[in-house]
Amino acid sequence: MICKKYFGLVVLLLISITSCSKRQPEESQKTAPPNILLIVADDLGYADLGSFGGDIETPNLDELARQGLRFSRFHTAPLCAVTRAMLLSGNNNHIAGMGSQQLQTKVAGYEGHLTDRIIPLPDLLRSAGYHTYMAGKWHLGDRLEDGPQAKGFEHSFSINAEGGANHFSNAGIFPETPVTEYTEDGQKADWHEGDYSTDFYTDKLISYIDRHREDGKPFFTFAAYTSPHWPLQVDEKYWKKYEGRYDDGYEALKAQRFESLKKAGMIPEDAVLPPSHPGVKPWDSLSPEEQKKEARKMELYAGMIDNLDFNIGRLISYLKEIGQYENTLIVFMSDNGAAAEDFYSSDFYGPYIQANYSEDYAEMGKVNSFISYGPQWAEAGSSPFKYYKGFTTEGGINTPMIIAGPGVENKGSINDSFLTLMDFAPTFYELANVDYPDQWNGKAVKPLLGESLMPLLSGKSKTAHDSSYVFGLEQRGYAMIRKGDWKIVNIERPFLLENFQLINLKTDLAEQVDLKESYPEKYQEMLAEWASFSKEVGVVIPTPKKEND
Repeated sequence: MICKKYFGLVVLLLISITSCSKRQPEESQKTAPPNILLIVADDLGYADLGSFGGDIETPNLDELARQGLRFSRFHTAPLCAVTRAMLLSGNNNHIAGMGSQQLQTKVAGYEGHLTDRIIPLPDLLRSAGYHTYMAGKWHLGDRLEDGPQAKGFEHSFSINAEGGANHFSNAGIFPETPVTEYTEDGQKADWHEGDYSTDFYTDKLISYIDRHREDGKPFFTFAAYTSPHWPLQVDEKYWKKYEGRYDDGYEALKAQRFESLKKAGMIPEDAVLPPSHPGVKPWDSLSPEEQKKEARKMELYAGMIDNLDFNIGRLISYLKEIGQYENTLIVFMSDNGAAAEDFYSSDFYGPYIQANYSEDYAEMGKVNSFISYGPQWAEAGSSPFKYYKGFTTEGGINTPMIIAGPGVENKGSINDSFLTLMDFAPTFYELANVDYPDQWNGKAVKPLLGESLMPLLSGKSKTAHDSSYVFGLEQRGYAMIRKGDWKIVNIERPFLLENFQLINLKTDLAEQVDLKESYPEKYQEMLAEWASFSKEVGVVIPTPKKEND
């Protein structure tokens, strides 16, 4: 009897231990801080996504929008590297060290890499127990000591120095880098010929997450895609479905998207469509052959976004497969407005590109082609705003953004409040329960300039910033200050104070009416804000060298 009694107790003990061991992962998963997946598209236009009123097929991002929130007035910097510096620091680009894209000097604010005046986002999250992964475009310094591994990423595969690359090959697209260099985990890495950038980066990210998924630690994953950045290259199975869709031209597409944006609720009904940039040729002035080639450019661009959406779907499916989708905050954004550059025809880059690539119609989209869709299509991508990438007008900095995941309420709705990319760092830190210190590695650091979006995401607040909040930008002499609905913007070179225009974005989203003569006191107030901002961040406007984006 005694043996049976003890045997029964042992069995009960074993059952209890087994039951506890099964429950523990579930309980720890519920209490663990959420994962963070930050997805950045490269040069994606405001009006490209289906959920924003675009015509390109983006079912996975559209579903993400239904499961989360769309933001109609989210603001970035006007160029790639500048945005990345602000995004990964929670601070102004000058404070972070990227005062002018690709420019490397000894002048404070223009070092050309992330400085010790800020704390890199992945570095602080990693110190708090997060796994940190990235794949894609870094663009924040070409030295290994400035690369992702040195700034807190545990695993990374990146293109460090250049702002663009061949999507199928490591063949360089710039004369100073005839072979594109990649690094993985701080070491030089090879690109396997034929791999496609967006597919490959997605494979890498999944492999990194999978490598440590059993240890129960949360992850911060930065999907820094290089699509749909030029050169426009993609497998024909993605662009063929768009064949013939853009035969009416870029002016027609701009007008169509303007109306579809209204229908989607992204812009007000009384919005005005701005005129095109003076450099855009009228569609009717092109020959039939030129029109045919132009339409193919947009077909390729649409195909790249189609493929991008497919790969974002792969990431989301993987998170569901491993049981982490419900515990992952997903942020999707574009790094700036639609791209208008045409380096194939430029005086500086053109000779090298023309010697190594083709723009022939039969080759368009292939590994040996170099195609950009230029300001003409970028205008359609940036509809309903003025201009595009590079400018501090809304067309260069008001980009699509979606957030879904833990803590996000009012799913499927649109939020029209003013936000900036500097709001992400404090949001992620609040999610991770991380305090931002005033020192890092023994040195004083600047405070964060954004606000946590958690009250906004949860529905406790309708805005992230009140009307007194000031947001400023300066890049290559183009500048702006935003305060409430008011904005001063300067897109004249050389930079002169008198070239600032005063805009009320509440009544003039297209930035067509300069109000500085009508509201002189407001204009002086905004100029004072510019003086304070430029002094605080150290704007000196040095003369830049030739740069790539």
